[in-house]
Amino acid sequence: MIHVGLYYKVKEGHNDDFVKTFNNVLELLKSKPETGFVDGKLYQEVDSPREYMIYTEWKSREAFKDFVEMKAFKDTTDYGKSILEGAPRNKIFGESNGQTY
Repeated sequence: MIHVGLYYKVKEGHNDDFVKTFNNVLELLKSKPETGFVDGKLYQEVDSPREYMIYTEWKSREAFKDFVEMKAFKDTTDYGKSILEGAPRNKIFGESNGQTY
C-alpha cells in the first residue's frame, strides 16, 4: 500500500470546478478496480480555502505510477492548468505492507 498527497492551489472563483473534477476522477477510479486505487479524500485548508490536498491510497507504487501516466489523468492535468495557481506538488507519505500501525 502507498499513500500519496497531491497539493493544489485553485485560482479565485474555481473551487467548485476543482471539487467537481475531483469527484469525477474519484468516481472513475472507484469504477475501475484494476487501476490499483484504494481510496481518496479531498481536504481543504481552513486558513486558505483555495488550497487543497487530495490524499490517496494505492495498492502499490506501480499502480500510482500507472495512474499518472493514464490519458484521463493527463487530460485532467491539462484542464487543471486553467483553474490552478502554480504547479501542483505530490508527496509520497509512505508504503506499508497492509499492516495497521
